[in-house]
Amino acid sequence: MTVTLPPFQALLDAHRAEVLRFLVALVGRQDAEDCFQETFLAALRAYPELRDAKNLRAWLLTIAHRKAMDNHRSRVRRPEPVEVVPERVIAPAPEPEPALWEAVRALPPRQRTAVVARYVGDLSYREVARIAGGTEEAARRNAADGLATLREAWER
Repeated sequence: MTVTLPPFQALLDAHRAEVLRFLVALVGRQDAEDCFQETFLAALRAYPELRDAKNLRAWLLTIAHRKAMDNHRSRVRRPEPVEVVPERVIAPAPEPEPALWEAVRALPPRQRTAVVARYVGDLSYREVARIAGGTEEAARRNAADGLATLREAWER
């Protein structure tokens, strides 16, 4: 069966902003660009062999989610900071509501993914389940538990 895929550049152009926003919410502004590049490199490598083109958006967000999880796992293996930090030429723009995003990043991985995919990525619970690798009911539960944890932390 032959699958008709749009040119990869068209796929990139259509979803780049959404994937970057998704990654900023998952890993923070500092690591999002690296994860973004890794996401689209992995997608480019896998694109010619893709068998199902029904939901390319969810496919890209699944790859982005995996790259974000790789980023979280690699944090424990990162070197310690140095005493003298070189001066930054341009400071990154501050995140709106930094305390909220720190609370989101502090959620357990499945809850964080469900909350970000559902409310930042505006994905259905079926798509969240596909990204996170679980059932639709589990995606619903993880999103609800994540929101409850965020409300509890925010009310303190």
